[in-house]
Amino acid sequence: QVQLVESGGGLVQAGGSLRVSCAASGRTFSHYPMGWFRQAPGKERDFVAAISSSGVTTYYADSVKGRFTISRDNAKNTEYLQMSSLSPDDTAVYYCAANTPGRAPSRWSDYAMAYWGKGTLVTVSS
Repeated sequence: QVQLVESGGGLVQAGGSLRVSCAASGRTFSHYPMGWFRQAPGKERDFVAAISSSGVTTYYADSVKGRFTISRDNAKNTEYLQMSSLSPDDTAVYYCAANTPGRAPSRWSDYAMAYWGKGTLVTVSS
């Protein structure tokens, strides 16, 4: 089992920046490719970004490419999502998730993920 806990969500003005974090415990964090998903009010959960277990390879949804940066610190068992140029359309609950070891970063479907955090709310005001 891998336990994931997100933090860092909050209220930010449009055009601002925010970093959310995901702390992992349980099995060896460095074995797992990680991702971020988000769910806006009244909408389905969507893929945001993915990162390989080593942190070398990343993949982004088109809607966040150039604005968001996914990263990880395997020594700290933590994954990050740095968000900039935020707009009200980015308002959502942000979830971190772990995929099966060996999976390359791509536009993962949420049913493919092995473990999930409970999410952290990001609200962008206009």
